Amino acid sequence: MNRQIKVVIADDNEDISNLLREYLGSDPDIEITGVVRNGLETLNVVKEKKPDVLLLDIIMPQLDGLGVLEALKNMPDKPIIIVYSAISHDKVTNTAITLGADYYMVKDIDMKLLKKRIKSYFGQDAADHRDEETKEDHPVSGSAEGGKKPDLATELSNILQESGILPHIKGYQYLREAILEVIEDVELLSAVTKELYPNIAVKFNTTSSRVERAIRHSIEVAWNRGQLQNINNLPGFNVNFDKGKPTNSEFIALISDKFRLGISV
Repeated sequence: MNRQIKVVIADDNEDISNLLREYLGSDPDIEITGVVRNGLETLNVVKEKKPDVLLLDIIMPQLDGLGVLEALKNMPDKPIIIVYSAISHDKVTNTAITLGADYYMVKDIDMKLLKKRIKSYFGQDAADHRDEETKEDHPVSGSAEGGKKPDLATELSNILQESGILPHIKGYQYLREAILEVIEDVELLSAVTKELYPNIAVKFNTTSSRVERAIRHSIEVAWNRGQLQNINNLPGFNVNFDKGKPTNSEFIALISDKFRLGISV
């Protein structure tokens, strides 16, 4: 039996913290060891309880989430810190990552993805029978646009973020949509500039050239940070990057092939 993962929730919004406590605490592999309402209390509880994971909101009284990250940055045995916030500005998210956040989620929170992410840090499989028996979904806004399957969208988001392509990075949404479209119609790979980019441009009210540049930017960011190779940590992936950074088309093909071949992550 797996050791329980100790989690502390830091959020001054009582409704959200109660929802997190109820959903995550219902899993026998997770123990909620504290729920706190402000940053100073967060620091005290983390030092006292020594949790495995800290779920941290950015906007809190007395000391905000960035202040908490700063204070915990050099703490020995620092917990995994998953930041979630309504703030999606690049400056804030980049600052949070720089200060030591392991993961950044934008509200509304996908509870299922959050639980899977927590377990993944400890080598536990979040896609177990308990999840299969839980029929209620908790989607992020826009996570299943166009009627696409929520499970597919969730798995794809997990792959991209494991690869270092986070939701706040310019191009994340375009790349995600491109992969979803190619999964449904592989012929689009042979018409990336003529059909795929224009399709995405229409959906997001932008231009094909901006879609292409933004996708390239997201891949470059992950590559320059050395995170793109993390994709090999996921089941079904064994990618050789010796030839260098993949092109937009190569990366889209790489991810979409895994889904079309029926490989679940």
